[in-house]
Amino acid sequence: MNVIVGYRPTPEGRAALSRAVDETRRLGGARLLVINSAEQPTGSPEPISAEHGVDALSQRLAAAGIAHDIRQLDVNDDPAESIVSSVSDPATDLIIIGLRRRTPVGKLILGSVAQQVLLEAECPVLAVKGT
Repeated sequence: MNVIVGYRPTPEGRAALSRAVDETRRLGGARLLVINSAEQPTGSPEPISAEHGVDALSQRLAAAGIAHDIRQLDVNDDPAESIVSSVSDPATDLIIIGLRRRTPVGKLILGSVAQQVLLEAECPVLAVKGT
């Protein structure tokens, strides 16, 4: 059994991660795959800040007792495609994503990672709002 969560260090991403931890515990013995799309700040020689980096995320999940893997996306990776393609394992029980409010024009022009995941995923998707 696996749970996949799309994560960014935003209120929506943190809400999705929190819910993913809860769902992973509820499923008992499940493994959490975090698709981390936090990006390096433009022009910064340093990688993603320590607060939002893979090591900090891994330590937080380990402290919560969650078996996990973290996949760090490159700037050129498509988050939606990465999430959907990670479901190739038939034991994936759930995808969890965060939703943010967008204007109708924003939805039309920019598309939506959440929309693509909802339409293309071959397993249930739980969408949560940020706090």
